[in-house]
Amino acid sequence: MTDKATLTIGDKNYDLPILKGSTGPDVLDVRKLYGDSDHFTFDPGFTSTASCESKITYIDGDAGILLHRGYPIDQLAEKSSFLEVCHLLLNGELPTAEEFTKFERNITYHTMLHAQFDSFFQGFRRDAHPMAVMTGAVGALSAFYADSLNVDDPKQREISAHRLIAKMPTIAARAFQYSQGRPFVTPRNELSYSENFLRMCFSVPAEDWVPNPVLTRAMDRIFILHADHEQNASTSTVRLAGSSGAHPFACIAAGIACLWGPSHGGANQEALEMLEEIGSVENIPAFVQGVKDKKYKLMGFGHRVYKNFDPRAKVMQKTCYEVLEQLGINDPLLHVAMELEKVALNDQYFIDRKLYPNIDFYSGITLRAMGFPTNMFTVLFALARTVGWISQWKEMFEDPSRKIGRPRQLYTGATQRDYVPVEKRG
Repeated sequence: MTDKATLTIGDKNYDLPILKGSTGPDVLDVRKLYGDSDHFTFDPGFTSTASCESKITYIDGDAGILLHRGYPIDQLAEKSSFLEVCHLLLNGELPTAEEFTKFERNITYHTMLHAQFDSFFQGFRRDAHPMAVMTGAVGALSAFYADSLNVDDPKQREISAHRLIAKMPTIAARAFQYSQGRPFVTPRNELSYSENFLRMCFSVPAEDWVPNPVLTRAMDRIFILHADHEQNASTSTVRLAGSSGAHPFACIAAGIACLWGPSHGGANQEALEMLEEIGSVENIPAFVQGVKDKKYKLMGFGHRVYKNFDPRAKVMQKTCYEVLEQLGINDPLLHVAMELEKVALNDQYFIDRKLYPNIDFYSGITLRAMGFPTNMFTVLFALARTVGWISQWKEMFEDPSRKIGRPRQLYTGATQRDYVPVEKRG
C-alpha cells in the first residue's frame, strides 16, 4: 500500500501519495492537488519542490555528499578521467575498456568546428566578454549541424550530445584566444581532452607547446568537479527549455546564459576578488570583523546546498597546492586563503552559520595560476557542466512522463477592470 499524507483544507481532506526515492527525503506528490482541490502550492525558487525524477546526481547537503550515478565525487576526481565521467553521466555506468575507447574516439573526432564557424567569431568585438561569445556561439551550432536536430531520434540525440561535449573546449578556447588577440589553434586527435583544451588556449605559433602532466590532471579534475550538480538553476533552465521540445544546442545556450549570473557561475571570480581586496594576512582580522558587522561579504564560504563541508572543496584544495607547487608560484593570495580558512573554521560565528570553504574558494586561485583571467572562469564552468546539462536533457527526453514546464503563480495584481479612454483618466 502506498504511503500517503492527508491535507485538510476547510472541511475536506485530500490524500497526497508519498513517493520514495532510492535515497534522500520522501516526496509529497501534489500533481493532482490543483485538479482535486483548486489549490496550488507556493514555493519561490522551487527549493522544496522536486521538478523531475532523476537517476544522475544525488546530493546530501547536510552530510556533505555528492554522488554521480552512485559514485562519490572524491573517488571520481582522484581515480577517473573527465571523459570517463562524461560516459558515466550520459549512460549510467562506467565504461568497459572497449566502450571507453569507442566513446573517447567519438568525442575526439568531433572536436573540429566547421570551417565557416571561425568567421562567426569575427563578428564579436575583441573586448566582448567570453561568456557573451559562448552564448552566441553555442546557439549558432544548430545553424552548422542541422543533421542532428531531430530530438525524437535517439541516434541524433546521441550525436548532438557527443558534438556538444567535443566542441565546447574548441569554442571556449577560441573565445579566449580571440579576446587575447591570438590566432585560433586547431585541436589535435592524439591529445587527451584536457591536453587539447590547454594547448588550444595557451600555445602560440612561434614555439612548440609541451603538455604539463600536473596541469593537465588539474584541468581534468576541475572539469570533473563541475560536471553536474543536480537540479541547480542552469540545469533547471536546460530542462525547462528542453521540455518544449527544443533542440540541445538551444537548450545548452540557455543554460550558459543562466550560468553567467554571478550568484551561480561567477562565485569563484567573486571569491578571488575578495582575496585580492583583503590583500595580505594582517588584514584578515579587520575583514572578518567587517563580515560580522555586515560591512563585507564572505565569498567562497558556505553553500546553498551543502550545510557541511563541500565535498568538492577538499579535492580542489589539493589540486590548488599541486598546481602552485608545480609552477613554483608563491601566491600571496594562497597565504591569505589558508589563513582565512583557518580563522573561519575556528571562529564560533562561522561555525554556528556553517560557513565552510566551498569549491569556489580554491578554484579561482588555481585557474589564475594556470593562466586564465577571471572573465574565463565561468566559461570553464560552462565547458565542464555541458555534460551534466546534456545528460539531464537526455534523461528528460527519455522520460515517458515528460511534460512541457508550466510553473504556476500566486497572483497579487489588479483584478478585472474596464478600460478607460486616455482623455477620461484622472
